[in-house]
Amino acid sequence: MRRTTRLFEIIQLLRVARRPLTAETIATQLEVTKRTVYRDIASLQALSVPIHGEAGIGYVMRAGYDLPPLMLSIDEVEALVVALGLVERTGDRGLKAAAASIRAKVTTVLPVAARQPIQGRSLYVSNWGSSEPTAVDLAEVRRAIREERKLALFYGDAQGQETNRIIRPIAVVYYVEVVSIVGWCELRGDFRSFRADRIRACKPTEERFAGEGARLRDLWQARQE
Repeated sequence: MRRTTRLFEIIQLLRVARRPLTAETIATQLEVTKRTVYRDIASLQALSVPIHGEAGIGYVMRAGYDLPPLMLSIDEVEALVVALGLVERTGDRGLKAAAASIRAKVTTVLPVAARQPIQGRSLYVSNWGSSEPTAVDLAEVRRAIREERKLALFYGDAQGQETNRIIRPIAVVYYVEVVSIVGWCELRGDFRSFRADRIRACKPTEERFAGEGARLRDLWQARQE
């Protein structure tokens, strides 16, 4: 988690807390060390954020503190509402949770006059889309793409033939009805797309393809064009 994101999260936790939060509680929720929380709290206090702490009790924030309003036009807010609704159709559990978190955060920091599209339910996106895959964690796939880590797949194709594959994942494609993982397949020696709903098992390996991800994506995109 980036430091700026972490500072924002700490503010959000303290704003909604009904009782003092200890450094240990905050550290657990953000998956960081207590020392990191101490440093972040000190940084926020140096920026005049009204956080007060007492040893053995925890941290509290002065009532009424608010973040600066997020300056978005009404069209930008409506675009965000529709985009978040489309994310919820992807079948990606991690992205759906992130979309809900974004919606809550944006609602908190938007000026009251600009909250109608989010709070007033005036824009709708149908919930028909990809079902959540049962044998693969798409958050784990996205992490493997970022870390340039190979994936081991047990895959069944359209004819029902099952194979073990080692792939270098480079992209996730969210279609309306299905999610596909694109990667360089070491078995076939070429790019392949693997439907998430046909993956029987998936796990990251210890083997990396560091420095190759961008080049592979460029080659794959050139073929799409």
